[in-house]
Amino acid sequence: WLSAVGVIMLVSGLLCVLLSALEKRCLSPKVLVKNPAASASSWSELDVLILAGTIGHVTSLGASSFIEEEHQTWYFLISTLCLAIFQTICRHYFLVKEHDLPLPSTAKPSPAEVRGTLSHPKNDVDFLQDDLKRDKVPLSENVRGSEKWMALATPWVTLICCRLLRSLNQTGVQWAYRPDFGHWLTSSEHKAELSLLASASLVLIFILVQRKCSLVSKIAMALGLLGVYSYRAAIGNVVFPWQHDSKDISKGIIEARFVYVFVLGIVFTGTKDLLKSQVLSTDSKVRFIGLWEIYSGLVLLAALLLRPHNLPVLVFCLLIQAMMTKYVWKPLEFDAAQVTIMHYWFGQAFFFFQGNSNGIASVDVAAGFVGLDNYVEIPAVFLTGFATYSGPLLWVIHLLCYLSSDVDRNPSAMGHGCFCYALLRSIPVAAYIILVTGLRYHLFIWSVFSPKLLYEGVHVFITAAVCLFFTAMDQNHSCKGPV
Repeated sequence: WLSAVGVIMLVSGLLCVLLSALEKRCLSPKVLVKNPAASASSWSELDVLILAGTIGHVTSLGASSFIEEEHQTWYFLISTLCLAIFQTICRHYFLVKEHDLPLPSTAKPSPAEVRGTLSHPKNDVDFLQDDLKRDKVPLSENVRGSEKWMALATPWVTLICCRLLRSLNQTGVQWAYRPDFGHWLTSSEHKAELSLLASASLVLIFILVQRKCSLVSKIAMALGLLGVYSYRAAIGNVVFPWQHDSKDISKGIIEARFVYVFVLGIVFTGTKDLLKSQVLSTDSKVRFIGLWEIYSGLVLLAALLLRPHNLPVLVFCLLIQAMMTKYVWKPLEFDAAQVTIMHYWFGQAFFFFQGNSNGIASVDVAAGFVGLDNYVEIPAVFLTGFATYSGPLLWVIHLLCYLSSDVDRNPSAMGHGCFCYALLRSIPVAAYIILVTGLRYHLFIWSVFSPKLLYEGVHVFITAAVCLFFTAMDQNHSCKGPV
C-alpha cells in the first residue's frame, strides 16, 4: 500500500507540474517579465520533474508488480520529460526572447544626451547604414528560425521514436504473451523485410556516427558494418539480394572476427588520441575526438551483438542523442546535472527498449558466443553483459563525450556529471537493498526481487567502472588547469 500511495503521489505531482507549466505559459507571462530574478532563483518545472521522477521510481521498487513492469515507469517518465523539455523550449524561444527586447524607458534623458543628440543629427549616410543593418537581420533570423523549429520538433520526434520502439519488443509480464513487431520480423516468412530493415539501419548508423570520426575510422566503420550484415547473412538471419536459399548457413565465426578486428582498431585509435590528450597539454578537441572514436567502436560492437530486429533501437538511440545535443542541450545551455539525469533516464528506457526485463529469461545468452567456436568464460561474460547493458552504456559514454566538449565553457562539468550519475545509481540500489532485506520472506523473493537485485548489482559494477573513467578524465583536466 505504501508503494501504491507513493506512485499515486508521483502521478499527481507530475500532473501538477504540467498544469503549472501550462498556466505559466498561457496565463501569466507578464509576471515572469516583471520579476525575472524570482523566476531564475526558483526551481524550474524540469528540476521538479527530475526530483519527483527519481523519488517515485525508488518508491515503486517496493512492489513486485512495479518491478515486473518497471519499463512502464520509465516509458512514462521519458514521455513526461519530453513534454517538460518542450515547455522549456517554448519558454526559451517565445517568452524569454520576446521580453529581452528593450522596453521604452519612462525616465527622461539627461541634458548631455539631449545636447549630443541635437548637435549630431543623423545624416543620409547614417540612415543608409541603418538600412543595411536592417537588411542583414533576416538572414540571421532565418538561421535562428530553423534552429528554433528543429528544437521544437525534437521532443516530438523523440516521443515518436519511443512509441515505435515500444511496439518493437514486448517486455515485462502482463503483456509479454502478445505478439509484437519483433516477432513478426523474426519469422521465417518475413526474412526479406528483416533484411531490408537491417541494411537500412546499418546505413543510418554509419551516417549518424561517422560525422565526428577521422577518415581511417570512417573506413573501418563502413567495413565493420558491412561485416555485421555478412555475419547475420552467414548464420541465416538475413539474406543478400542475390541469395535465394539458406543452404550455406554457418556459425559466422570468420565474419564476426572480421568485425572484431575493426572494433579493436577503432577503439585503439580513440585510445591513442585519448592518451595523447592526457599526456600532452593539448586542447580538449583531441580528447573529444578520442572519446568519440571509442564511442563509435562500441556502437559497432553493439550492432554486431544485437539481434537484427533490434538494430532500429540503436538507430533511434543515435538519432535522439544527435538531435538533443544539437538543438536542445547546447542551445538552451542545460547544466551538467540536468544533462546527466536525462542521459540516465534515456539509458534506462533503452535498456527495456531492447527487450530486456527484470527477469533472467530475457538475457540474450547467444550474444556471448558471437565469433567463438566454443564457450570461453571471460569473453562470453563480457559480450553477454555488453549486449544486455548496451543501451545504458552507450548513453553514459555519449554523456562523457558531451561533457568533454562542454568542459571549456564549464570546467567542472565532468566532476558534476560523475557525481550526479553515481548518486543516481547509489540511491535506488541502497533503497532496494533495504527493501529486499525487509521483504526477504515475500512470496516472490526468488522470482521477482532476487533477479532485480542481480541486475542492479551488475549495473552498479558497470557504473563504478564508468565513474572511474570519469574521474580520470576530470583529474587530468584539473591538473592541467593551473598550468
